[in-house]
Amino acid sequence: MPKLTEYADMAATEYLLETGKTDLDPLWIAEFFQDAGVQNDYPHQDLVAFAGMVQKELTKRAERAGKQACSEVEKVIRFVKSPRKT
Repeated sequence: MPKLTEYADMAATEYLLETGKTDLDPLWIAEFFQDAGVQNDYPHQDLVAFAGMVQKELTKRAERAGKQACSEVEKVIRFVKSPRKT
């Protein structure tokens, strides 16, 4: 049985692949909660709390992607500004 955090990670990954969005859809997460077996493996787990865990993971991934994109842009800018040897 996967840990609850592993379920949240799986949900975030699947949601991003399916939708490309970082704002979690309530109907989607409710369906995942039931279909993926979270409800069976963790019968006392609250759907709202689980959705919060998944949203937190989505937000973390979006922030990480934003930082990585900025870093790549800075590398390109430094490359363009550097004097070229001929």
